[in-house]
Amino acid sequence: MIDSRTAPYAAALLRVSLGTMFIAHGLLKVFVFTLPGTAQFFASVGFPGWTAYPVVAAEIAGGILLVLGVYSRAVAAALIPLLIGAASVHFGNGWVFSGANGGWEYPVFLVVIAAVVALLGDGAYALKPASFGGDARRIAHGPSLA
Repeated sequence: MIDSRTAPYAAALLRVSLGTMFIAHGLLKVFVFTLPGTAQFFASVGFPGWTAYPVVAAEIAGGILLVLGVYSRAVAAALIPLLIGAASVHFGNGWVFSGANGGWEYPVFLVVIAAVVALLGDGAYALKPASFGGDARRIAHGPSLA
C-alpha cells in the first residue's frame, strides 16, 4: 500500500538525489577530468570524443532541472540513454563498481532510478510539475512551488 501522504515527498527526494548525482558527475568531468580529458576518455572507449561535450551539458542541465523539478518525467527519461551509454563502458568489468575500471551495477541502478522518476513524476516542491490539471495535480504531487 502506498502512503499518499508521504509518497510525494519520497518522489521529490528521489528526484533531487538523481539530479544531484547528475550535477556531481557532470562537474567531475569539467573540473577534475577536464572536458578535453573526458573527450579523450570517450574516444578511448569507442564513443566519438566530441560527444563528451553534449553529455556533460546534458548531465549538468538535466541535473539542475531535476533538482528544481522542471519537467522531471521528460528530463529523467531523456537522460536514460546517457546512463545506458555509461553502463556499456563497464559491462566487461563485471558486477562490482569498486572493482578495476568499475562494474556495471551502479550505472544500471541509475537507469532504473531514472525510469522510476520518469514513471513516478515530480513529487513535492517541483517548480514546473507535470500538469494533470487542478486538484488532481496537488493530490498526486503534493505541494509545489509553481
